[in-house]
Amino acid sequence: MNNQLKKKPDLEFWKLWNLSFGFFGVQIAYALQSANISRIFATLGADPHNLSYFWILPPLMGILVQPLVGTLSDKTWTRFGRRIPYLFVGATIAVLVMCLLPNAGSFGMTASMAMIFGLVALMFLDTSINMAMQPFKMLVGDMVNEKQKALAYSIQSFLCNAGSVVGFIFPFFFTFIGLSNIAPEGVVPDSVIWSFYVGAAILILCVIYTTLKVKEWNPKEYAEYNQLEEPLNEGKTNFLTLLRNAPKTFWTVGLVQFFCWGAFMNMWTYTPGSIADTVWGVDMQSHLATSTPQYQEAGNWVGILFAVQAIGSVLWAVMLPNIRNRKTAYALSLVLGAIGFMMVPYVTDKYLMFVPFVLIGCAWAATLAMPFTFVTNALEGKGHMGAYLGLFNGTICVPQIIAAALGGTVLHLLGSVQSNMILAAGVMLFVGTLCVGFIKDKEQ
Repeated sequence: MNNQLKKKPDLEFWKLWNLSFGFFGVQIAYALQSANISRIFATLGADPHNLSYFWILPPLMGILVQPLVGTLSDKTWTRFGRRIPYLFVGATIAVLVMCLLPNAGSFGMTASMAMIFGLVALMFLDTSINMAMQPFKMLVGDMVNEKQKALAYSIQSFLCNAGSVVGFIFPFFFTFIGLSNIAPEGVVPDSVIWSFYVGAAILILCVIYTTLKVKEWNPKEYAEYNQLEEPLNEGKTNFLTLLRNAPKTFWTVGLVQFFCWGAFMNMWTYTPGSIADTVWGVDMQSHLATSTPQYQEAGNWVGILFAVQAIGSVLWAVMLPNIRNRKTAYALSLVLGAIGFMMVPYVTDKYLMFVPFVLIGCAWAATLAMPFTFVTNALEGKGHMGAYLGLFNGTICVPQIIAAALGGTVLHLLGSVQSNMILAAGVMLFVGTLCVGFIKDKEQ
């Protein structure tokens, strides 16, 4: 038995900040993907009923990559750390793919070949983003004590959403400064292409900063601070055993996650078509809908709305640590988001649309910050932190895969009206709110 177990020290604010700063760049990449994938593939010629299928890849790559990264990093030690090498490699690959994906329609290929190229590029982008994203959650779990975890994940949520704001507004900004927002049929506009280029540059700079500023503990220190009997003796348990031994909180928070991430998958997939229909009056049943200037203008505005959502999320993330009861904070956030989703189909003014997306941002802030606070606290002292957080990512990925796989069918059932899918997202968040009651929180 290790008799020199030590409590994790309180970290000054800027050390907590540096642990998550690289997430700012990673989230720019993720925001560009989230706001533009439906737009890109619709522009390449995809049928609206098939759009959700393109969204299967991001969570599928997540569920495959993140447990693997978590497990491997648990067993890794280099002079650069345990988690940071995976962050750096993932970010480097993401940068390369971000320069290729938006050009899928610019290489003279047929529409079908352009979509296949886009799918392959999207698969690599998702893989690399997931590889770069997971280490930040693990760094907080490794190095931050229970008392500071809510603050640490709130900082991470803040940086995540600040990155989202930047990524979401890029196409609008580049259109504003003069880049073309229209292109020949089947070609992605320059405003979107250059958004990906600049986002890639910011991503690698942020990751370099994190690599230089964060010093992970060595194996002995890690064992002492994380109350392990033997340093890094974490290679003997398989995934099934870990899942069988997972604390109840792992599963109850996962249930809430199921409905939250299903709701957000609907938002990412169907907001461009919904806004084009309700605000710009585009007939989304027409096969020429995505080639109209109004659709591309609506696509830019979706980026602005997602940025508004992110700003609302940043502001709400600042408030969350001040709500003493974490379950109350979680439930309240999801209710506000559900109300926001339910408002979207009934707002026809593009500026009034800011209101529901600010409310949606409240739910997004809690979705990013609260689950990992509950789960990492419940996992304290168990070891295998990286593997567990990788497996917990399944509660993010599985609902997205299900929502994407069923999206076309549900859309048909809801009259092929994309705004109805946003209403369905609101219903899912209300159900998620009810499920918060099942969570047993560790003493605060």
